This record gives sequence, structure tokens and C-alpha cells, in this order.
Amino acid sequence: MSAPEHFSKENMPPDHFEKKGSDDLWSVFKIMGEFVDGYDKMMEVGPCISIFGSARLKDDNNYYLKAMKAAELIAENGFGVITGGGPGIMEAGNRGAKNAGGKSVGLGIDLQHEQGINEYVHAKYEINFKYFFVRKVMFVKYAQGFIVFPGGFGTLDELFETLTLIQTNKIEKIPIVLVGTEYWEGLGDWIENRLVHDGYISKEDTDLFMITDSEEEAVKHVCEFYKIRKPSPNFSF
Repeated sequence: MSAPEHFSKENMPPDHFEKKGSDDLWSVFKIMGEFVDGYDKMMEVGPCISIFGSARLKDDNNYYLKAMKAAELIAENGFGVITGGGPGIMEAGNRGAKNAGGKSVGLGIDLQHEQGINEYVHAKYEINFKYFFVRKVMFVKYAQGFIVFPGGFGTLDELFETLTLIQTNKIEKIPIVLVGTEYWEGLGDWIENRLVHDGYISKEDTDLFMITDSEEEAVKHVCEFYKIRKPSPNFSF
């Protein structure tokens, strides 16, 4: 039985892609440049906690206010705050850190539909990226913990990549807290009732994160993790 023809003869899949020559080579150097710049600046920042979540939430939203308070508490405990540098929850995190006199770090990304770096990021801690994957390395390498608020695909992408890296021992375990039981409870139930129940992950993997409604509890959980551990970058090549 042969497969049905879904392509015209003029549009058949090629045997290979055409090389773009210097364009592909030049992109390698641009990627390397972003890594070098990011590593250099992040080593100067010191230990930080990452706050991330939706870019779409306004400053009167309850999660925005909780993220701002969490950032204030993080700064008061001596950690800097890393966000994606944009609006919404990211802005709340930077705003709280700045209000409390802490380090406010923004790892921005070049996107057409977003405003750029928010006004609460300290200028010397502002880093802009073109490539999402380089930016994610900076989050994963230098954040000593993650406090995650409700968000969309980007938030879930960052969360699950970090969980995967911890699960596969690519990075050391770091504390991960999901704030907002109404939002995260369904995900937690699905992980327990589908992934664990059907054997796709181990029961122990559900210990890699906790869910709470309290920003105070979230910050306490992260900070207590380092009572007996010295903060350091999460991996090295």
C-alpha cells in the first residue's frame, strides 16, 4: 500500500536543505556573542531568584500584586530578582525588587509585540537577547530558585524545561514554587493522575515543585533551601 500523494510533483520534499553559506556561519558568532555577554554580566549580579509569569496582567491584578510583594521579600532576604524584563508579572517582579532596594535584573527578548525592558530594571542589570534559547540558559544557570505565577506558553515552557533539567540531573535541584492554586491545581492533578498514574514520571518527580497561594510561603520555601547550601551557578560546561 503506497502513501497517498499530498504533494504535487513540483512541491515534493527535497532531499536536503540548501546551505546559506555565510549567513549560517555568522549566526553562530552572534549566538556565541550573546552567551559571552550574558555570562559576563550575570556573574557580576550574584545570587538571584527568578520570578516569571504572564506578560499580559495589569498592575491592579491580584497576581501582579503578589509577584511584587514576593520580589520585595526576596530582596529583603538578600537575593536579587531576575525576570524576563517585560510587562505584567515580569514588571511586578522588577518593581518589587527595586522598591526594596534589591538588584532588579531583566533578561529581555527582542519581540515585535512587546514593549521592551520595563522601567524598573536597573540599567546595569539589563541584558537583551535575540535568541530565546540563550536567554533561557541564563535563567537556568544563574537563578537560585523559581517562583512561577500564572502565565501562557512562555511561562509553561520555562517551567517544564527547568523541571526536565532537574529530573535528568543536568542541573542541581533548585526550589520551584507555583503561586496560585486556582490556576495550577488542574495541572497538579493532571501530573498526578495521568503522568504519575500511567508511569510516565516517577512519584518522586512531583516533589520537584510545590503549589501555594501565599507569596510569603513561596519566598520562605526558596530562602530556607539555602540555609544549608551555598548559592552558586547551577551548572558549568
